[in-house]
Amino acid sequence: MKLYTKKGDKGRTNIIGGRCDKDHIRIEAFGSLDELNSFVGYAISVIPEGDEFNDLATQLLNIQHELFDCGGDLAVTEYKKDFPYKTKESMIIFLEEKIDQFTNETTDLEKFILPGGSKLASALHVCRTITRRCERLIVQLQKEADLHPFVLPYVNRLSDYFFAAARVANHRQKISDIEYKRSAIVFKTKTSHEEQ
Repeated sequence: MKLYTKKGDKGRTNIIGGRCDKDHIRIEAFGSLDELNSFVGYAISVIPEGDEFNDLATQLLNIQHELFDCGGDLAVTEYKKDFPYKTKESMIIFLEEKIDQFTNETTDLEKFILPGGSKLASALHVCRTITRRCERLIVQLQKEADLHPFVLPYVNRLSDYFFAAARVANHRQKISDIEYKRSAIVFKTKTSHEEQ
């Protein structure tokens, strides 16, 4: 099998339902998901050894498969309710459960934090920011085309997952988050809320 076909030499590529210019917002959207997937792979490669990170390793590998699902769903040119889309509501619910779990595992947060800490946390913050770019591109695409309705909520929730996972990665390695020193209090903890 040859890796090159020469069919894209004039700046167009195949998608589900036809062909498209390579600089179209649809290509940019699922191309950015592919970029994100690569960084998730990098994050997996820097997971410290030890059983305490087995859950993260499993979840991140699963997310790589789900990012392929999202990309495939975005590649469908004409939205049809009966199309066998792969992005499911259950994927969103799972992310929400993990976000809550990681949030409960880490210390309360009131202020913005700087991206960084351990290698794993830093990689997950890169994943988070690329996810936000993917989200912006999907929103832009949604203005001109009907999309499978679970893709955007999944990507939205995924950025929150990466934030929570980055914090838990630092927490498990006993590395403190660094608060942005000019940040106001932006996250209301249970205690601070009750005091008001």
